[in-house]
Amino acid sequence: MPEAVGKDPQLSLSFIMSARHDPVARIFNVDLLFVLLALLLPWSTTGVAIVAALCVVALVPTLEPTEFLQSLKRPVCVLPIALFTLALVGTLWSDAPWGARLDAVGPTAKLLVLPLVLYHYERSPRGMWVFLAFLASCMLLMAVSFAVAFAPDLALKPYLSPGPYDPERGIAVKNHIDQSQEFALCAVTLAYPITTFLRTNKVWPAVLSAAIASGFLLNMVFVVVSRTALVTMPLMIAVFALRYLRLRTAIVGLCAATLLAVVLWSLSPSLRTTISKFTTEYRNTQIYGDPSGVGSRVEFWRKSLRFFVDAPLIGHGTGSIRGLFERAAFGTGVHAEIVSNPHSQTLNVAVQWGSIGIVALYAMWSFHLLLFRGETSAHWVGLAVVVQNIFTSLFNSHLFDFQEGWIYVLGVGVAGGMTLAKQSSAEAGRLK
Repeated sequence: MPEAVGKDPQLSLSFIMSARHDPVARIFNVDLLFVLLALLLPWSTTGVAIVAALCVVALVPTLEPTEFLQSLKRPVCVLPIALFTLALVGTLWSDAPWGARLDAVGPTAKLLVLPLVLYHYERSPRGMWVFLAFLASCMLLMAVSFAVAFAPDLALKPYLSPGPYDPERGIAVKNHIDQSQEFALCAVTLAYPITTFLRTNKVWPAVLSAAIASGFLLNMVFVVVSRTALVTMPLMIAVFALRYLRLRTAIVGLCAATLLAVVLWSLSPSLRTTISKFTTEYRNTQIYGDPSGVGSRVEFWRKSLRFFVDAPLIGHGTGSIRGLFERAAFGTGVHAEIVSNPHSQTLNVAVQWGSIGIVALYAMWSFHLLLFRGETSAHWVGLAVVVQNIFTSLFNSHLFDFQEGWIYVLGVGVAGGMTLAKQSSAEAGRLK
């Protein structure tokens, strides 16, 4: 297995520039690129795409071919590659135009980076740098979000949007779905260090961590939050409580969280409005046929299930979703909507690649969940990333979406590599 390299290098420009002849410097430079990727992830798509490509280019020369090929035999690596391969092969039986087929392969390509990240952070001891960089970047975004809520002219989105600018309260870049995904993940993952600090009587670090988590929570409650985050964040908290807390503590904590949710709901008009949309949008769609976030999703799911039943084994092929919705459209309103994404990861896969795709998707999620069965911070970060992706993918195709997909690749890759490194060390210790 890969060994940790360069645990305590002397950080300097000359050391960084020595990568051409120093393998320790090469490993360190790859770490810096992944840190940069984590910093850019909450802010930019173009920047992330460029830096991700640089990460791969910088990482490939550092690979030990035999060890890397051996690592690819593990299910946690095989299954992401299998999903990409299925998307590629699925172009052969699709009746969509070739441009649409290749466009649909694109969102799965990021999964090929996951085995590389796992391999790298199985040998590098600086995985925590990536997590701290992402947290720091999200904290800065949170501060900007509060500022934009009071002064909309501070938003960066008007200067970054390629098309007409659609202002959203508290959104400086991107959109409220991506921002809520990031803030919810940060708030929930901070639960582990908070409990760890409290158990070791480190009060002030616990208070600081709790204050940061509270900042993310308050932003989502009083500024802007996505409905997906509202549904999935309580489930993530429940997973943490049941996994890491004693039963009595978990029950008390969940009751306290429920009471806090009731208080925040009563204090936040924005939160009440967001929650009320669940029923009002569905009702308006059912009665009047008006497109809406909730009502349209139900219609997309209904049609997608029918498409799946028509081709249950291998699906309709890569890139076929839009053509199927075009042929199924009728009348006006929600029934006439044509989309390329059914807003469900399972149905997205099922329509294109049938039962084979569903098995590959859930097998990947399952093996990644099993990877994070331990008790360290890396285990919890990885588990939180996988759990969030599974839950949010009930209402979106988040594994294939740019922002959420890269969070999954980076989170599972870094945390998984750290976890595999600990497993290798423990096995080596037992053999001595």
